[in-house]
Amino acid sequence: MICEARFLEGITDEEIGAMLDAERSEGDETTQRGPPERVDPNRTWVTREGVFVDRMASAWLIRRFIDPGARFKFVPARGYSPKSGELRFDMFKAEYTHEGERCTFQTLVHRFGLSESALRAIGEIVHDIDCKDEQFGRPETPGVMRLLRGIADSTPRDSERIERGSALFDDLYASFNKTRG
Repeated sequence: MICEARFLEGITDEEIGAMLDAERSEGDETTQRGPPERVDPNRTWVTREGVFVDRMASAWLIRRFIDPGARFKFVPARGYSPKSGELRFDMFKAEYTHEGERCTFQTLVHRFGLSESALRAIGEIVHDIDCKDEQFGRPETPGVMRLLRGIADSTPRDSERIERGSALFDDLYASFNKTRG
């Protein structure tokens, strides 16, 4: 049987292929591969334009925990060739993207050795919204989805979406840390 399917919005065929390739090559990787990754500060991080859930959350994570001086560049989903020194996230053939069952946010948390329970909880929310699989079923997910949809619908510029989304993720992070203590 031969079948062809296409997503109407969000993820491209090339990205699906990359995720399947990563899944095949990594298998069920649940442990850290070695020491956490590190990047030189003040890098240019590149992602697809039209940022939404995973890219908004990942940009927040990058700037807050990985590279405080990060600059973001938004490019078309297809046909972009990275410049020297750029790091790509949540796009086809990116250095940081979906790996196995992990969304990009979860991949970044895992590969940079970030172990806070608040980040794990946010990752579960982002995963369920982005992957649309309800794997974690957190009660906060529908509310976060609604807020992110409002940001995306009312904010045409990607850099502004990142800033507004970052404020939301700052508050969500503080909320999870407060419930722990």
